[in-house]
Amino acid sequence: MFGAIEAGGTKFVCAVGTGPEDAVISAEIPTTTPEETMAGVAAFFKGKRLKRVGIGCFGPVDLAGGRIARSTPKVAWRGFGIQAWVEKALGAKAVLDTDVNGAVLGEYLWGAGQGIDPLLYLTVGTGIGGGGIAGGRLLHGLLHPEMGHVRVPRVDAAPGICHAHGDCLEGLASGPAIAARGGDYGLAAEYLGMAVQNYACVLSPRMILIGGGVMKHPGMLGMVRAAAKKQMNGYAPLPVIRAPKFGQRAGTLGALALAVRGGKV
Repeated sequence: MFGAIEAGGTKFVCAVGTGPEDAVISAEIPTTTPEETMAGVAAFFKGKRLKRVGIGCFGPVDLAGGRIARSTPKVAWRGFGIQAWVEKALGAKAVLDTDVNGAVLGEYLWGAGQGIDPLLYLTVGTGIGGGGIAGGRLLHGLLHPEMGHVRVPRVDAAPGICHAHGDCLEGLASGPAIAARGGDYGLAAEYLGMAVQNYACVLSPRMILIGGGVMKHPGMLGMVRAAAKKQMNGYAPLPVIRAPKFGQRAGTLGALALAVRGGKV
């Protein structure tokens, strides 16, 4: 069996299995302090023999160091060596990546983007993150994709809420940003459409999957498609824009995919 840890900014979810058909998924474990949260993780896996564990983690993530980066807004987790902790506590090799890189791998292997390359996955919720597969590899470089922190043209004057950049995409179109603007989902869709056009022009994906809590709003996916089409203005074809197959399970099954494939496509 393989283990999976979806390490989210508000909750952790664990699983064991070999794929979506046999995955046994835990109850949510609140993201509080590393001590409290990881105790819940250890309790779920107690007595389970695992071949490998995948960790799909909120970011930024220091992939080379196996730890959560010190620039994360989650103050208590800055510099936490999550990979080493998991390997010691669970007695199995761990593979660490971002939650969205995990999610795109799960959808590529088993879901809505099966076999599609290049493929992007965007999640829009408390924050905004993106992951991708291109040329048969998960996207990595100096760090990992931080698609939520791209700049987009301003169409309103309200301040953005990103702790680092103010009015980047996350600061303008995440769930808290929408709440700060009185629940204006149409405006958020405009910003997301701009971002999709940017991703389409830079990475030329064949498909972009968009998930996360914000996308549960009625008609939101259609509004983002329309905004992206308006922004592209017929210059180039848009990728297919659709919802992920696994919905709210995408992050957990993505972490399982990281374990099953050892972090490789």
